[in-house]
Amino acid sequence: MQSAVLDHRRSPLTRLRAWVKTITFYELLVGMKATMKHFLNYRPITLQYPHEKRTLPDSYRGMLSLLRYDDGTEKCVGCDLCEAACPSRVIRVVSGEVPGEPTKRYAKEYYMDMTRCLFCGLCVEACPVDALGMTREFEWAVYDKRDLHLNKQQLLAIGDRSYPVREKRLELQHPNTAFFNVAFQHVPQKPD
Repeated sequence: MQSAVLDHRRSPLTRLRAWVKTITFYELLVGMKATMKHFLNYRPITLQYPHEKRTLPDSYRGMLSLLRYDDGTEKCVGCDLCEAACPSRVIRVVSGEVPGEPTKRYAKEYYMDMTRCLFCGLCVEACPVDALGMTREFEWAVYDKRDLHLNKQQLLAIGDRSYPVREKRLELQHPNTAFFNVAFQHVPQKPD
């Protein structure tokens, strides 16, 4: 009853507009306007995959690789921290000692089972000498999953192709080795 009273108070022009909007389904036309605007300005986002590749974000974590210094020596010192940090036990490192220098080690063998890798990046974060890197490679579909068991030479090849610019080796570090349990004379001893 109250709406009928309010309807009589409106001007005839306002009532005519409301009647026309009701007859022409005005709200439906407003919605269709938005749909038609999208339809006419539509651009497809489909990429023709093998020929066109999507730009990957900067934080993309792809295939793992072993890195080298600019003189070609390997960065890995065989500390096994990446092996300890890996939650799915993908990495296996066999460390060796430099002959004649028992305090220096290097990675004699390095294996990764990429069928189990989570691509979490914890091994990269754990490496003290930045010997591991996450590349932008993602096209690793194979018919035999044994092809995804990578050894040291394969991982170094991935690193060589993904990281063409390499950093210089530290002057104080022996090539491809790390110092462990060495007492330095110039560092003061801790008080007992």
